[in-house]
Amino acid sequence: MTDNIYTLIRERVLAALQAAVPDLPPELAARVEVTPTRDPAHGDMATNAALIAAKPARLPPAKIAAALAAALAQAPEIASAEPAGPGFVNLRLAPATLLAAIPAVLRAGEAFGASTTGHGKRINVEYVSANPTGPMHVGHCRGAVVGDALANLLAKAGYAVTKEFYVNDAGNQVAALAWASYWRYLESLGTALTEEEFAASVPGGLQYRGDYLVPVGVKLAEAYGASLAGPDLTVGDPASWLPVVRQFAIDAMLASIRIDLAELGVTFDRFSSERELLESGAPDASIAKLQADGLLYQGVLEPPKGKLPDDWEPREQLLFRSTQFGDDVDRPLRKSDGTNTYFANDIAYHAAKAARSDVLIDVLGADHGGYVSRMKAATKAITGGTVLLEVVLCQIVRVMKGGEPVRMSKRAGTFITLSDLLEFVGRDAVRFTMLTRKSDAQMDFDIDAAVAQTRENPVFYVQYAHARCRSVLRAAADMPGISIDPAASLDSLQDEAELAVVRRMMGWPRTVEAAAEAREPHRIAFFLYDLAADFHMLWNRGREATTLRFLQPDNLAYTQARVALVASVATVIRSGLQVMGVAPVEEMR
Repeated sequence: MTDNIYTLIRERVLAALQAAVPDLPPELAARVEVTPTRDPAHGDMATNAALIAAKPARLPPAKIAAALAAALAQAPEIASAEPAGPGFVNLRLAPATLLAAIPAVLRAGEAFGASTTGHGKRINVEYVSANPTGPMHVGHCRGAVVGDALANLLAKAGYAVTKEFYVNDAGNQVAALAWASYWRYLESLGTALTEEEFAASVPGGLQYRGDYLVPVGVKLAEAYGASLAGPDLTVGDPASWLPVVRQFAIDAMLASIRIDLAELGVTFDRFSSERELLESGAPDASIAKLQADGLLYQGVLEPPKGKLPDDWEPREQLLFRSTQFGDDVDRPLRKSDGTNTYFANDIAYHAAKAARSDVLIDVLGADHGGYVSRMKAATKAITGGTVLLEVVLCQIVRVMKGGEPVRMSKRAGTFITLSDLLEFVGRDAVRFTMLTRKSDAQMDFDIDAAVAQTRENPVFYVQYAHARCRSVLRAAADMPGISIDPAASLDSLQDEAELAVVRRMMGWPRTVEAAAEAREPHRIAFFLYDLAADFHMLWNRGREATTLRFLQPDNLAYTQARVALVASVATVIRSGLQVMGVAPVEEMR
């Protein structure tokens, strides 16, 4: 029997449907679903097959549902099948089918739930990709967690996943970082310049003033002495020091970013450099390809909607026909001065990713929402539609404590650093909490709630369930004749609280597949919370009814069945936490 019982039952449904409606088009068969019932009183599963087939069969859905129910009731895995509502069929599994989930979990271990639905398809998941101009902050944190958990989820579902970070190490922002680092360098040498005097010499002003650049300045002084400074430790010729300081600062910030991300449990398979991309000539090559495909033209854009900027003037530019691919307007690839736009560089980068991928996923902050349609259009155009781009947007997170927003980090100057948040609550709480809401929903991260030992704190609640399982298994290990045995008789597992736990576990493979297909890792957090709730309820029932206690020294067969149940619960929790990047705990302290 397959470990994914939903897959097996769906095969039974499709076979029955084929018999009832022989000429059902394959595209409609693909829409047939088998899902959990909302109310366990109605059964274990339900299917919409009759509704899907009604129109092409030219028969009432209820008539098809009745035929399906009669056929499905004969399947060995199904105890009963009943038509319901406007054309659904509710299914109740045979007890042996239901309980088969326990040995399936024990045989597979933490690999239970792993799927082959991805068929090894190459998916590139790019996330974080912060400018290397400062420490990681809370604004990066949600995208880092969502992207990392999504990548883990897709790997669990059978995709070949590459986790990628795009280093924006070119352009004005890194030049501003270099100037700010140079100020800290002069400061460490004991320059007589004030910060205001130095800022007056900086193109665009001194943008980065956080204390995090002080160590960079010190290390520059240690490495180069006063050789980068001008006379009397003033500002030297930027042509001589700017390239050196820029690369030094980028390397220092990237090292800091890697450390912060590692503390969050986030690592990458690949770091790609924007500077290296530009130096390779890739943007010009992408522009040439789009030109050869007839997708570029010289034109004048309409003025921006709303208030017209004072400096706006109609000017001819090289435009990409992005409206041919679903975008709102055509987009410029070259400025009026002949230099490439950031969008042109991004097209080249996505072309490079597409050359080694079948699907691209960008995890972006919600403030990049306006970027989505143009980038999807460009990816479709540059790859000829062979590789498509998907975008997962993450809304902002507001950090709260004591009912008030947390004050900004002094070290960073203007924001709460990721290391601050990790110091407050720890990696597991940060990762789990960030996945308790859909990524495109705004959220308040309540520090007090994240460390509370209550049911309202989901990470505690789930880890506590695992710790309770482990406490039972440690005690069972001391009982003669008791072991974790996939072949143990499970006939004594008949109470509804026990079966509720089994039903929940049975849905884990389906949850993995559905969450991966929807690109929604938060579904894993929801599943684990529900499984923990079912287990805690069973635990509490055992306090009231001695027959539901897991360990019964006078009845080894009874105990063996419940040890198998508890071990399978612990295994599924670990499997889910593994996807989330959260550690299971052996005991709560």
